[in-house]
Amino acid sequence: MDRDVTRGWLVLASAPGLDGTALATLIESFGGAAGLLAAGPSRWRAAGLAPRLVAHLQAPDEARIDVALDWLAAADDRHLIGVDDARYPPLLRQIADPPAALFLRGDPQVLTSPQLAIVGSRNASPGGLDNATAFARHLAACGLTITSGLALGIDTAAHRGALAAGGLTLAVLGTGPDRIYPAQNAALAGTIAGSGAVCSEFLPGMPPLRENFPRRNRIISALAAGTLVVEAGVQSGALITARRAIEQGREVFAVPGSIHNPLAKGCHRLIREGAKLVESAEHILEELAPLLAPPPAPQAARATASTHTLPSHRQDPDYLRLLEALGWDTLDADTLARRSGLTSAEVSSMLLILELEGSVLPLAGGRYQRQR
Repeated sequence: MDRDVTRGWLVLASAPGLDGTALATLIESFGGAAGLLAAGPSRWRAAGLAPRLVAHLQAPDEARIDVALDWLAAADDRHLIGVDDARYPPLLRQIADPPAALFLRGDPQVLTSPQLAIVGSRNASPGGLDNATAFARHLAACGLTITSGLALGIDTAAHRGALAAGGLTLAVLGTGPDRIYPAQNAALAGTIAGSGAVCSEFLPGMPPLRENFPRRNRIISALAAGTLVVEAGVQSGALITARRAIEQGREVFAVPGSIHNPLAKGCHRLIREGAKLVESAEHILEELAPLLAPPPAPQAARATASTHTLPSHRQDPDYLRLLEALGWDTLDADTLARRSGLTSAEVSSMLLILELEGSVLPLAGGRYQRQR
């Protein structure tokens, strides 16, 4: 795409209130993007374009467009993919409000690969992070691209899990493609772009505005055949992604948790509303297997919620009783002593040994959580 053509597409991509569906209709009506741009104010108004849009087409923000042109020209792995481009993902084009264009760093073919979105809380528990990593690692190894939003917590764990498996992962940003948010994930974004892709509908220079992230979420859900919510509170943005997935006709999966864990309440709500409860990656593969070729190997590593097995030198009845009392809740030592019938001294000593061997994890506030 030469610079003049790119500039024209940037004018269209930055047009206020012009989504991909409306733009595709206009392009067809005017005989192409160039024809649309050359038509002029009278024809634009005759076609029903809003005054704000006509004003933009007459006098676009040239400084903003120059920033985008410079970003695109800076490296060969940077792409602008308009809604009429053959590389534009068909699943995204199907939704009610697709973006007019995508800015992408990495391999454009990742956009059309079979995808599963994995989302959840930014302030995830250690167990939630482990689950996100394990699900992503297993499913990426089976051929699914793991799509998420590069946020802290579950998103980061999902991206890292896919990378650890040598699989593909796609990060969808709520900022311009040149503005990684949060900043501490800049190195991760670079790694993702090196083997997968990082994309955004926002022009370079767009800062992390609050209203942009729900818009970002609709792209995450639309690109994927299904969305897995690993851990989320009732006010989590992950529930927005899940609900957009439902609106878009996609599958929604949720990992259950303890009824006492506030970060499980969002998942439980989704399950009550019809999301599929999953305890292992195989539950997802059963639904999405038709997308995969070849089918996943049956001996691949499993991401399950199976009962933790102690090392053989710890098959002591008291330790087993303590772990049974802990279950999958997060509990303090006094509650564990009361549940197990052991003394406080015994519980404290045993918890220390279990922590050293990796069977339990100490949390803030003197609480403990069992490790899978």
